[in-house]
Amino acid sequence: MISNLSNSLKTWTLLAALGALLIAVSGLLGGRDGLVIGLVFAVAMNAFVYWKSDTLALKANGARELQPGELPRLRQIVGDLANRAGLPMPRLYLVDRPEPNAFATGRDPNHAAVAVTTGILDLMDDRELRGVLAHELSHVKNRDTLIGTIAATIGGAISFLAQMAQFQMLFGGRDDRGGGGFGALIAIILAPIAALIIQLAVSRGREYGADRSGALLTGDPHGLASALQELDAANRARPGLLDRFSRRSADPRQPAPAPAPAANPAFAHLFIVTPLSGREIGSLFSTHPPIAERIARLRAMQPGVVQGRPF
Repeated sequence: MISNLSNSLKTWTLLAALGALLIAVSGLLGGRDGLVIGLVFAVAMNAFVYWKSDTLALKANGARELQPGELPRLRQIVGDLANRAGLPMPRLYLVDRPEPNAFATGRDPNHAAVAVTTGILDLMDDRELRGVLAHELSHVKNRDTLIGTIAATIGGAISFLAQMAQFQMLFGGRDDRGGGGFGALIAIILAPIAALIIQLAVSRGREYGADRSGALLTGDPHGLASALQELDAANRARPGLLDRFSRRSADPRQPAPAPAPAANPAFAHLFIVTPLSGREIGSLFSTHPPIAERIARLRAMQPGVVQGRPF
């Protein structure tokens, strides 16, 4: 209990730092008026994201809600896991992308949604898919989903303001209220980096926690470890090689998948593994902890436990 309170306090402190950074950047760009506008904008945006966090994340990633009776295998697995975890059945969404991945979103367990890509359904067997979905439902139960979306939205707003600062430097210059000039230069260089560092602090620790909670939920930590290995291998492959990881792609009776929309970088940390493997500059700036470390922690867990009780 103390650990959970400490983790929540740390996370909300980091989110407050993101909000303060947004206000500071607004002040650097617009002076006193910008400071006030930034404060109002930060409060309004947080309120909007609280109510619409699921819609933002799902639309940003091109997810569509499943129709009744669609993908019964997925519904059965999620329904069983939600029942074990004491959670309401979340809404289920499909993202038509060949790379295997999954994410959860929503402000609380009663408004949660779980989305999977077509690629992960092709790649995973039931044991591995249970591990992945238990991880995502753990994010729901731990209330990580709202926090992650707020962090993504504020981080995106800070990056947008930094881009505005570039135009101000080129065309606006400095005004009488203290905005622009050297302050805009600081915002251009430092604000996006600071926002990224805070986002990483929010997301990395929560992935370890969801791995552990998901393994306890299924009683099969090695199943999730196996899933992470497959996800890592598939997401490292060049786009032209993804077919080798897809069981359905080898079936000539299946229609070719529609062109996949690009993953939205602002929401990359919501996924179980980063969807930006081919574009990352290094593990230091990854939104996720190293998969090898996650797998090692899972392999070290004792199988056969569900929520701390015998499986």
